[in-house]
Amino acid sequence: MRLSVVARSVLLLLVSASPALLRAQFDPPSVDELKMTADPKAPGAAAVYLFREESTDDIGHTQTYYVRIKVLAEKGKELATVRLPYDSDRFKVTDIVGRTIHADGTIYSLTVKPTDLMEIKTKDFQINETVFNLPNVDVGSVLEYRMKLHYVGMDYYSPTWEIQQPYFVRKAHFSFRTDRNQMYTMKIDSDAKVIKGNNGVYALDLTDIPPLPKEDWMPPLDSFRWRVEFGFSLAGNGVRFWNSEGKWWADGTIEFANTTSTLKLAVTDIVDPGDSERVKAEKIYAAVMKIENTSFTRAKSKAERKKEKLKDTDSAEIVWKQQRGSSNQIALLYVALARAAKLKAWPMQVVNRDRALFNSGHLSMDQLDDYIVVVMIDGKEELLDPGQKMCPFGYLHWKHTLATGIRLTDKGTEFDTTPGAAFKKSTEQRIADLSVDETGGISGTVRIVMTGAKALYWRQLTLENDEDEVKKRFNESLRDDLPEGVQADFHHFLALQDYQNNLIAIVNISGNIGSATGKRFFLPGLFFEARAQHPFVAEDKRITPIDVHYPRMEQEDVTYHLPAGYNVESLPQTAHVLWADHALLKISAGEKDGSVTVQRSMLYNFTQLDAKEYDKIHDFFQKVATADQQQLVLVRAAAAKGK
Repeated sequence: MRLSVVARSVLLLLVSASPALLRAQFDPPSVDELKMTADPKAPGAAAVYLFREESTDDIGHTQTYYVRIKVLAEKGKELATVRLPYDSDRFKVTDIVGRTIHADGTIYSLTVKPTDLMEIKTKDFQINETVFNLPNVDVGSVLEYRMKLHYVGMDYYSPTWEIQQPYFVRKAHFSFRTDRNQMYTMKIDSDAKVIKGNNGVYALDLTDIPPLPKEDWMPPLDSFRWRVEFGFSLAGNGVRFWNSEGKWWADGTIEFANTTSTLKLAVTDIVDPGDSERVKAEKIYAAVMKIENTSFTRAKSKAERKKEKLKDTDSAEIVWKQQRGSSNQIALLYVALARAAKLKAWPMQVVNRDRALFNSGHLSMDQLDDYIVVVMIDGKEELLDPGQKMCPFGYLHWKHTLATGIRLTDKGTEFDTTPGAAFKKSTEQRIADLSVDETGGISGTVRIVMTGAKALYWRQLTLENDEDEVKKRFNESLRDDLPEGVQADFHHFLALQDYQNNLIAIVNISGNIGSATGKRFFLPGLFFEARAQHPFVAEDKRITPIDVHYPRMEQEDVTYHLPAGYNVESLPQTAHVLWADHALLKISAGEKDGSVTVQRSMLYNFTQLDAKEYDKIHDFFQKVATADQQQLVLVRAAAAKGK
C-alpha cells in the first residue's frame, strides 16, 4: 500500500530516519571532507558550506533545500540550529531529514520533531519558522539536511535565490522548473549565468561564493547580497509591468481612500472653516494619531472581532468608524480625510530602508512596504507618516527617508524617493549631575532629552512591551556607554505620550568609578565614552557601503562634583575634530567651585557613503576615539601646616 504525502511526512517528522533511508537521501561524504580541518580559500573560517542546492518546481508545486556543511571551529557549531522562515498561507513544510557525521564516519540521524513557531501574523499573511537542531555536533563534523515545502492553494511561485551565506560556499546549484515565461534580475559579482534549458528549467551553478560581509553600519543586506529574483508578468518588460501594476495599485488605494459622505462629515468636526492649510493638516494628523494602530497592538481573534461586531477594515470609512486600523490603513485614512478637507494629498508606498532598497528591475509589488502621505501645504509638498504611531507631524520614521517607491500624483503614478532627514530633526542630549567621593563611589542622575528617531523608537517600544521590559532594554542601551563599575537604573519617562515634544528619560547612576595611584585620582574625562566602541576604527579597509540610518546630533553635559580634599591637576583638553560637510566633534571642559563640567558635541551630517570614502570616515573616527579617551586627573590637596 502506498503512503499518502501527509502520512509519509508525518513519519519523516516524528520518527528517526533509519540508516538505510538516510543513505537513500544522502550521498556518502568523501574522505577529504571528513578529514579536512581548514579551507585555504576561507582562512580562519569557523565553517564552510561544502554544497548548497535550492530547487523550485513550479509544475510539481514544491521547493527543496539541501545543505552540506563542514564545522571547522567551535563557532561553526551554531549552524547545527536550522531555521526556515516561510509563509504558512502559501507553503507547508512536509519532508525534513538530517544527520551529523563525525570525522570518524559515525552517523547520528535527526530524531526529534522540528518546532514550528509563528513569527508574524497579520490580517493578510502569517510567517512561521521551522526550527530543528542536528544532533551530536562536534568540531570536525559534517552537517547534512534536506527540507521540502509544498505549495498550498497556490498555482505558481517565483523564487528568489539567496546565494551568499554567513560562511564561504564551495559549490552551489540553483534550479527553477516552470511552464511560464519568467523575467529575472541578477546581482552577482561573478561571470556565472542563469541558463534556461529547453525543458523550462532555469539553472545556475556557482563555485567559491564569498561569505556575506559583516561590517559596522552596513546598508540592508538585500541591497548588495548576491541574489537572483524571478518574477512573472504578462506585461513582457519592466516599463509595461510598472505601468500596469501602478494603475492597479492606484485604483486600489483610491478605492480604499474614497472620500465618502461620512468622512466629509467627520472632517467638519475636526477642522474649522477658517483654518489654514497647515492647521487643517495638523488637526487631521492629530485625529488619526488617536486611532488604535493595530500594527502596534495585539491582533484580535476572529471570535473577539465577532463579539465586538468589528468589520473587516477594507475602506477608510470603516477604519474611521471603528477607530482602529493598521499603519497602512491609517495612512490612507489620512489621505481621505485630507481630501475631504479640500487639501491635495496623495499616497506613496515605499520600501523600508531598514529591510531593503527598491529595485525597479525586480518585477514585484511585494517589495513595497509602508504607506506614507504627500500633502500640499501652501504650495509646497510635505511628507507625513501618520501610520507610524507617535511620529511627530512633519517627521518621517528614518526607515522611510531616502526610501524609493511608487506614489500618486495629479498625472498618475510615478517612482519617487523621499528626501533625507536633517541632523537637527534627531537629537539626543545627556545631562549628568554626578557626585564622586574619595573612594571612587559615584551617584547621581542623568536626564536624556530626545527628539526624532530615538524618541520615536522608545515611544513605539512602550506600545509593544510592558514597563519592566522597557526598563530592561533602556538600561541595556546605556550599559556599554558607562564606565566599568557604574550602573544605570532607568526610572521613568517624561512626556511619553506627548509625541510632538521632547521625550525625557530620567536615569539614576550608582557604582564605583576612577582609580587612585599615590596622590592622584583618575576619572574618565568623557563619562559616556569611557568604554565606547567607536565604529570604523578597528578595520583599515571597507568593502560595503556605509549607512548610519539618519543624521543626528548628540550632546553630553557632565558635571562631576569632586571629593573633598582633591584639586584638579588636568582637565580633558579642548578638541575640535572636523570632517568638512560630514561630521564634527567638539569637547570642552571647565572647573568651578569644586566641580568639573565636561561638554561633548558630536554631529553626523550624513546618512549613506560609498565604500571608496572609507578612508575619510576611518581617519575621522580614529581622531574621535583618541579624543574620547582623555582622563580627568585629580590630586590630593596638601595638608595645611600644623594639621
